[in-house]
Amino acid sequence: MARVKGAMMTRKRRNKVLKLAKGYWGSKSKHFKMANQAVMKSLTYAYTGRKLKKRDFRSLWITRISAACKMNGMNYSTFMHGLKVAGIEINRKMLSEMAISNPAAFTQLIEIAKKA
Repeated sequence: MARVKGAMMTRKRRNKVLKLAKGYWGSKSKHFKMANQAVMKSLTYAYTGRKLKKRDFRSLWITRISAACKMNGMNYSTFMHGLKVAGIEINRKMLSEMAISNPAAFTQLIEIAKKA
């Protein structure tokens, strides 16, 4: 039986990494060893970035809701508590969209939260 050598798979693996490193500066896009390090670091940053994006958007929505609440003479925490007591479950993304695109409906929500 013929002996199988790993040249083809090794070449495929290296080409995959070099393809991901395309556009990197200097030898990071040419030499496998440096490209591999750069790609591993990049993928780590990408993974972390996807987690941070969720945090950033949530804080943006909260800031927008807070600003809209202040315009109606209420603060964010009492507004959210009022909605919870009233049994209204709308997520922060939708609340911030409502505050921007439909201020009249948001004002009605403020009134409901005040009563509760």
